[in-house]
Amino acid sequence: MAKVKLLQGNQACLEGAISAGADFFAGYPITPSSEVAEQAATKFPKLGRKFMQMEDEIASMAAIIGASAVGHKAFTATSGPGFSLMQELLGYAANAELPLVVVNVMRGGPSTGLPTLPAQGDVQQVRWGTHGDHSIIVLSPYSVTEVYYQTIRAFNLAEQYRTPVILLMDEVIGHLRERFDVPEGYQPEIINRKAPESKENYLPFRNTEDGVPPFIALGQGEGSRYHITGLTHGESGFYSSNPQVVDQFIRRLSSKIEDHVDEIAEVEECYTEDAEILLVAYGCSARASRAAVEKLRAQGQKVGLLRLLTLWPFPDKLVAKHCAGKKAVIMPELNLGQMVREVQRVCPSDVPVKSFTKIDGSLFTPEEIINFMKKGGCL
Repeated sequence: MAKVKLLQGNQACLEGAISAGADFFAGYPITPSSEVAEQAATKFPKLGRKFMQMEDEIASMAAIIGASAVGHKAFTATSGPGFSLMQELLGYAANAELPLVVVNVMRGGPSTGLPTLPAQGDVQQVRWGTHGDHSIIVLSPYSVTEVYYQTIRAFNLAEQYRTPVILLMDEVIGHLRERFDVPEGYQPEIINRKAPESKENYLPFRNTEDGVPPFIALGQGEGSRYHITGLTHGESGFYSSNPQVVDQFIRRLSSKIEDHVDEIAEVEECYTEDAEILLVAYGCSARASRAAVEKLRAQGQKVGLLRLLTLWPFPDKLVAKHCAGKKAVIMPELNLGQMVREVQRVCPSDVPVKSFTKIDGSLFTPEEIINFMKKGGCL
């Protein structure tokens, strides 16, 4: 028999991290993500895991980078202003191929913005916030239950692809309280970083067939003395400016993720089989979108929803397939249209893609989405 809990999204995030085997948290309190740190501070010491409150978000990133390098499953949680401060070290983690998870509970911006109100303004920053070229994995849950499972998946993907992974929520999802059913005896699948077949002549950044080098925790035994740097480097980890080495390294940072989009990217289809009008949404906007679809379906309208659980790498093929043949594609976002550009990029040219935006700190209602569709001549 399943146990039932009433959980907040931020609480479910910490529960997911525990289930995933996370054993190190370093962070700095910031609305609306602070409950993740508070829960970690309460529960991690009791479980023999490490919690550190840092002096700022830069130090938080530095701490989880160090923890990951020596073998811990490490993560932090923050919001917009803090996430901005993390960018340099997020790029370092991508360059050094250190698996870790960053939870970003979005709020209105720019700058201090709207600390206690929802927004979806960070979806391009999570992809392009750091300088230079590398790929990234970003997951976007839309319910408390999904926060739990997507947190586990975030750690698994970080370990599998040796990369930072962003769990991108928003204030509403972080603070929402919902029923959460805990399956009795549930044991999630846990993925750990790939170990080398032999520690002899270990190369920490070896160019492997799948693009993901095996990992030995730094300083943890035979083969564990090697070089980690933010500089462009070859297989040994030491700096190189050789054009061939640089080209191979940068392309591998991208291809190890982009070549596996079909394995990483997840979407949810809702009434898409016969839909003539398609809504594409993510996060809290998808909740209102789903309610709008249900209302329109009850009226006999052929409307469907494609919900993006994975924002990056962007699921080009899946989105293009679902957009094909539609009378129109509608994309509601709590920003000025940051992800709609990706949909427009892959959508067939004969299908109009309409952006519906909101940036006043309030949520979409189903009625607003329906009225936008009516005014646009879609219904």
